[in-house]
Amino acid sequence: MTDKAEQTRQIERQKELTALLREASRAYYAQDREIMSNMEYDTLYDELEALERETGLVLADSPTISVGYESVEELPKERHERRMLSLDKTKSREDLAAWLGDQKALLSWKLDGLTVVLTYEGGTLQKAVTRGNGEIGEVITPNARVFKNLPLSVPFQGRLILRGEAVIRYSDFEKINEKLEEEAAEKGLLGDVRYKNPRNLCSGSVRQLSNKVTAERSVRFYAFSLVEAEGADFENSHEKEFSFLADQGFEVVEYKEVTAETLPAGIDYFEEKIQHYDIPSDGLVLLMDDIAYGESLGTTAKFPRNAMAFKWADEQQETTLLEVEWSASRTGLINPVAIFEPVELEGTTVKRASVHNVSIVRSLKLGIGDRILVYKANMIIPQISENLTGSGSLEIPAVCPVCGGPTEIRREVDTEVLVCTNPDCTAKKIKAFAHFVSRNAMNIEGLSEMTLEKFIGRGFIHHFADIYHLEDHRSQIEEMEGFGRRSYENLSASIMRSRQTTLPRVLYALGISGIGTANARLICDHYQNDLQAILEASAEDLGEIEGIGPVLAASVSAFLRDRENRARLEDLLSELEIEKPEGNEMPQVFAGKTFVITGKVFHFENRDALRDYIQKLGGKAAGSVSAKTDYLINNDVSSNSSKNKKAKQLGVQILSEEDFLAMAREGGAT
Repeated sequence: MTDKAEQTRQIERQKELTALLREASRAYYAQDREIMSNMEYDTLYDELEALERETGLVLADSPTISVGYESVEELPKERHERRMLSLDKTKSREDLAAWLGDQKALLSWKLDGLTVVLTYEGGTLQKAVTRGNGEIGEVITPNARVFKNLPLSVPFQGRLILRGEAVIRYSDFEKINEKLEEEAAEKGLLGDVRYKNPRNLCSGSVRQLSNKVTAERSVRFYAFSLVEAEGADFENSHEKEFSFLADQGFEVVEYKEVTAETLPAGIDYFEEKIQHYDIPSDGLVLLMDDIAYGESLGTTAKFPRNAMAFKWADEQQETTLLEVEWSASRTGLINPVAIFEPVELEGTTVKRASVHNVSIVRSLKLGIGDRILVYKANMIIPQISENLTGSGSLEIPAVCPVCGGPTEIRREVDTEVLVCTNPDCTAKKIKAFAHFVSRNAMNIEGLSEMTLEKFIGRGFIHHFADIYHLEDHRSQIEEMEGFGRRSYENLSASIMRSRQTTLPRVLYALGISGIGTANARLICDHYQNDLQAILEASAEDLGEIEGIGPVLAASVSAFLRDRENRARLEDLLSELEIEKPEGNEMPQVFAGKTFVITGKVFHFENRDALRDYIQKLGGKAAGSVSAKTDYLINNDVSSNSSKNKKAKQLGVQILSEEDFLAMAREGGAT
């Protein structure tokens, strides 16, 4: 294996180990589950540390480092060492090929995010600056340190300056918006709380005054240009510069080597891929590979002459607006969607396009029967570009299409939106029903949010208990698109299985703000699974439960004391059979003691079984060692694992399983 191939293999192994170890930590600490033993974790951790020493590369999200959060009062400004120009652009393939002539070039994505310039000295990231106006940018070094995939240390020890694009992937963008909607729903907030697009969110995330916010936004960095690499020789080739950056651990924009003859095929490749590409892109960049020749061409006042941007030519079609569908969301926002005569765009049939809000409806002067021009923005998202008729006759609905309650136009951040003012609108309840049927709640398979929305829209479901009477609508359900006899029977069987459940599952399924599975179990255990005792408990009583606290206690009390909630809970309970937990007659020998378990276990089926045994003996099982920990259970008592080290630092006694079982026996447990 060549040195180059070995280096590439080592870097790929580092990325693999980093992802694996971070997932193992997340599973262990955040989800209370184990995907590898401590011994396996420590072995992989040691391998990663060794690779980092050998390659000189340390990724920003490596578990071997801990990047502290930093805050500033204002982002400092700094002048770039080299002025950053924009790129000239074209939408014509022919013009692009003519511009290239007989040169070889690199065709790559033009990513849609925020351009950032990075400077490394002695192999360590020293500075990160935004593009700004091309001459002066903002210093965002602490924020760059928490980019998901950015190397903080690289093998190259000379002065290194490069440019790249900070972006938020579409998949991460959707997760951020979903979390935002969930939080808004829990707080009862109306209006559209979603971020509009990944590009704007990325720009705001990178330029935060606290990098804690940046870290939560899953920002990634993709290198697209090498500015300086002190003393390095790239044999007059930009492609070799790209290869060098990849060897340093940077993710480089995807590119293809092309000539004027192979350029059309290269564009076709990216054009097809963008349909499902996860990274926002608004076109392509064509960069001449010959560095000296490109520099000899010089620049204009605005553009370098060695590169050209290719923008997708948006195909437009004329059609007729048939109707505007007003779609109610779970946040109360009612979104307009244009329905028009089907047209072919970018190889697919399109008949719907989001109009987003009332402001856009009015700016387009929409009316039923108008002739409109539609296109796919960036070849992906159907949009209305122009209204050729401009009748402006479309009526804004005065009532909600789902519940019939009154609507109201509200102004939010210079935009007019339509909202349903009915607090009991069923559209707002979709999320509550989705939570109710989720795996950790009632665990009913076959009721996706889309299916729930259909059932709610047809009036099959109004309250949780109605799910247990879907047999009243069997014939209608079997005739629905995507359903049939087999699908209905599977759903019915899943609903029937859910009738036999536990009280913690029911309490969690109710969707009380702040109450997760662990808290639901704490409350039920405290009251020995006595529902009546829980219903009669005051906020003060609930607040005395360790791990609950006054805020959660008030939330539970307010929910359970609400008259309508109580009535609906009684209806639900009449459909269920609550399992009675087995009596616990074991001596509470570990009452008031907190244990942490790590490593493999041999006397129990798994760590969960040991955790349950501790709880039956009155103890508490935590996920991490702290000053409140009484004992750490680890069969490898002398290991140098992180938990053992922490326990020794805090003076926490480390027990083997045998030690633990001996303590249990001495206390009277068998």
